Amino acid sequence: MASVINFPVSPSFVINSQYKTSFGARAQSVGGGDSTVLSSGSIAVNGAPVSREKEKNGALTDVGNGTLKPRVEKKKLVKNVISEELEVLWDDGYGTDSVKDYLDAAKEIIKPDGGPPRWFCPVDCGRPLKGSPTLLFLPGIDGLGLGLILHHKPLGKAFEVRCLHIPVYDRTPFEGLVKFVEETVRREHASSPEKPIYLVGDSFGGCLALAVAARNPTIDLILILSNPATSFGRSQLQPLFPILKAMPDELHCAVPYLLSYVMGDPIKMAMVNIENRLPPRIKLEQLSNNLPALLPRLSVMSDIIPKDTLLWKLKLLKSASAYANSRLHAVKAEVLVLASGKDNMLPSEDEAKRLNNSLQNCIVRNFKDNGHTLLLEEGISLLTIIKGTCKYRRSRKLDSVADFLPPSRQEFKYAFDQVVGLLRVASSSVMLSTLEDGKIVKGLAGVPNEGPVLLVGYHMLLGFELYSLVEEFLREKNIMVHGIAHPEIFLGRLENPSNEFSMTDWLKVMGAVPVAARNLFKLLSTKSHVLLYPGGAREALHYKGEEYKLFWPEQQEFVRMAARFGATIVPFGAVGEDDIADLVLDYKDLMSIPVINDCVRELARDTVNIRDDTRGEVANQALFFPGLLPKVPGRFYYLFGKPIQTKGREVSLKDKENANELYLHIKSQVERCLDYLLKKREEDPYRNIIDRTAYRAVYGDEVPTFKLD
Repeated sequence: MASVINFPVSPSFVINSQYKTSFGARAQSVGGGDSTVLSSGSIAVNGAPVSREKEKNGALTDVGNGTLKPRVEKKKLVKNVISEELEVLWDDGYGTDSVKDYLDAAKEIIKPDGGPPRWFCPVDCGRPLKGSPTLLFLPGIDGLGLGLILHHKPLGKAFEVRCLHIPVYDRTPFEGLVKFVEETVRREHASSPEKPIYLVGDSFGGCLALAVAARNPTIDLILILSNPATSFGRSQLQPLFPILKAMPDELHCAVPYLLSYVMGDPIKMAMVNIENRLPPRIKLEQLSNNLPALLPRLSVMSDIIPKDTLLWKLKLLKSASAYANSRLHAVKAEVLVLASGKDNMLPSEDEAKRLNNSLQNCIVRNFKDNGHTLLLEEGISLLTIIKGTCKYRRSRKLDSVADFLPPSRQEFKYAFDQVVGLLRVASSSVMLSTLEDGKIVKGLAGVPNEGPVLLVGYHMLLGFELYSLVEEFLREKNIMVHGIAHPEIFLGRLENPSNEFSMTDWLKVMGAVPVAARNLFKLLSTKSHVLLYPGGAREALHYKGEEYKLFWPEQQEFVRMAARFGATIVPFGAVGEDDIADLVLDYKDLMSIPVINDCVRELARDTVNIRDDTRGEVANQALFFPGLLPKVPGRFYYLFGKPIQTKGREVSLKDKENANELYLHIKSQVERCLDYLLKKREEDPYRNIIDRTAYRAVYGDEVPTFKLD
């Protein structure tokens, strides 16, 4: 039986002003197969708002799973076409919404309507890419379903987002909520059995996600748990709960204020839409404006969690925690736990370690400076975290090439300002390239814009050259360079429950794929720019005295692969590792130190051999972390040689001798680039960071380098 209820929400969710702020959407309710029509300013039908007038005229078509699709003339719809592929450095919208928007929307959504729990689709999410999987958001103790408001825009490009709303005065028991979510999951699985279903559980929602996963082990589920409340029994606030029950109603109005400070960091909430690259004075000024605007809005917390509701939610949390913990052994799904280091409500870091040991397929990312409401605080987008942990896929098996989503403009800024900003400033890279006529020019003009392009070069110590190279291609040419990386970065053997979102995660966000012939095949077939290091880990982990020496295998497999697709090969060299650090402990040194040598051997035993049919040093390189002594930074220099065309040479390069001849030619060109840079850097008057800093202080322009020949 269907019933009509009002569900008003802030019009801030509406993406087009020419629509009325009220429109209809169908939401599945706890009752089972019945549906409820919701009138709302922030609920969408597949991401597009529909006016009440159209609803009355019967212009909605049920497309299953409690969702309606507008059946309107195309000319009457606002154009909302998203390309099948996202562009490099697309605008993901992260940081445009803040906690103020959450509180404003909450003021509207909490108005009593007498209805049961239901799903809604935020308008801000827009329309996702074709073939995107479904993401179901399961809220925390507030029950509003607005906890992803900061992430709606980026997630909406990659997922069909639906959020669970549990009305303030709803008293559905935990088992009822589990069955409600489970029915939706099973219906989604039946309609798209090849796609995974994402359950994003925030605090209480984490227990709900685990319970559903335990009851449905055969369904392809990916769980993302933000400070899950499975540790509720060990909460720091347990001694206060009896006091809350005895507290007079007159004093309860202060409780939500206290909870808001316990659950989240107001400073980090107010910092959400403040640019990190701004000068400290301007950041402080914007923070001083945001905080006063945020604090008065906290009064809505007493309406979100009135006393009776708070006491009910505490009972619900207790039963949810017990239910989920008793069934952890049955969870077969992939699980990503996000744990805050400053969670004053739950022992989230310890709980993440426990879940990592208890669950069969679980990884953890720690956020040491965040509070309990991690998803509402300053940081990085949830979509970025999903991408960086290799959890985004559109089918049963992850395809590193087909499932790759290019970095957004916001990810680019964060990665190269916050993550590697210090190295970027210290190294002040000089990029040079070679034109078709052999002339060396500053910049990347000599590297073709049209793919497929295979960049083949020397791997600096620990791959220091990677970051500036990828950044400059994005900044100057708006081109994504896919690095072919060691599979250990992707296999998860280096995972531990203390991991933060680290450099290896950012490498995946920025296009790195595991080294494999099939991945190189796919990238070249899609006309991509690919970064390849034939010397691999042997060069990146070289010994003392081996700086700028190439260690290439005998096989010339990449030459024939490039010729098959008519790819342009660009040899390049990069120097500067010896200008930022001295190598003081190499593999031989480490193996002579007791205890440490056992750790190196243990790591080597578990390492994947990426060249089973290759002999020599390149094939047998053990992974280890060398001992480095930092120096006063010098400078990084890059030279991309003259492009080598393989188009039309596929037949001739099938011959082993011809392929080997080209292979040796490419190797000699890389060595030539290295020799040129090592010689010319001696002529750079600004090779030292002190000289560069003085130049910037006086002129404020880009620091020049040596004169080009």
